[in-house]
Amino acid sequence: MSNPFCAAFLLAVEAQKVIELRLVRIAWGGAEAQAEMVSMVGEKVVAAMEAANTLLAGGSHDQVVARYRELVADNTRRLMT
Repeated sequence: MSNPFCAAFLLAVEAQKVIELRLVRIAWGGAEAQAEMVSMVGEKVVAAMEAANTLLAGGSHDQVVARYRELVADNTRRLMT
């Protein structure tokens, strides 16, 4: 995608779907909810470290957004099953 604003906008929209799916899973409670909360925190730490490493290695913000979109898509697929 050539327009960085468009990619960032799509990331925001796609992330909202993951938030919705996670809130539903957490609302149901139980072991799956607990596992989702633990996973969610760990994923965010790893993603933030990966983004920092990309930027420190001379990568672009566009690369960071593209990677976050991949991670969000992975979570969407996982949570919809």
